[in-house]
Amino acid sequence: MDFTKWDHCIDKSFNGMVYANSWYLNMVNENWEALVENDYERVFPLTTGRKFGIDYLFQPRFTQQLGIFSQTLLTEEVVINFLDSIPSNFKYIDISLNTLNKLNKITRPTALWKNHELDLIATYQEISSNYSTNLKRNLKKAVNSKISILKNIKPDEVINIFRQNKGKLLDNLNDNDYHLLHHLIYLMIHKGIAEVVGAFNDKNELCAGAFFVYSKNKAIFYFSATNLLAKETGAMPLLIDTFIRENAGKHLTLDFEGSNDHNLARFYKSFGTKELYYPHYQKNSLNPVVSIGFYLSRKLKKTKNLLNL
Repeated sequence: MDFTKWDHCIDKSFNGMVYANSWYLNMVNENWEALVENDYERVFPLTTGRKFGIDYLFQPRFTQQLGIFSQTLLTEEVVINFLDSIPSNFKYIDISLNTLNKLNKITRPTALWKNHELDLIATYQEISSNYSTNLKRNLKKAVNSKISILKNIKPDEVINIFRQNKGKLLDNLNDNDYHLLHHLIYLMIHKGIAEVVGAFNDKNELCAGAFFVYSKNKAIFYFSATNLLAKETGAMPLLIDTFIRENAGKHLTLDFEGSNDHNLARFYKSFGTKELYYPHYQKNSLNPVVSIGFYLSRKLKKTKNLLNL
């Protein structure tokens, strides 16, 4: 595969995104393959796995969307042709396409997963006028709590807050996943496309943090973490509001990366976001007996991950 041509295609694609760059894919799935049309006019990364002698496709960690990326017109027919061209040796498929990979649920059964985006081209006053009442209340709480926002803090500090708080409630992340996140963030900082922002209380204690990743005309709310102090002081709402205030009026979209979680979706909506959808595509060509074993092995892996936390 020609990585130079690949990355040029992603850069020139109207739906290109950071997750599809070769260097990113090499980090999250070193054995990835691809479908390429003509001279890299359109591309489709295939993130591969193998278990019990079965080849399958899955969505890698920290990679919200992939799918087909194109420099030219991308119709539903094109998307279907790519899906139908996935090699038959991949007996199980569980992947997320991207927002511009339109599919009719009748012709290709898919689940539609939520995303939330906020266009920052308007003035801050115009954007903040659409904030919910509860969000405005939390922002006042943060100001009264003397929360301060600082950039360029250490990524490890944010990851540690996550692990010590929300991470303890999750059963699908292990040490290797956190190491991967650490390496991804440092690589993107090195490439100049990511920044780490932290929220500190009046005792200079870090209580919330977030990674923002810039991809084309988007700023992705890539990863965030809060502790109990953050929830008591409204630190995360102020952190995001500060980012919006600093970037208002720019040709930039803040991509919140989800969420299907009801509470997170409500929080993102409080900023006046627009709800979008991207297809999650599944296909199971395994025989029933093998399919059950495959499913149980995935559940076992989740249990092992929980024990490793």
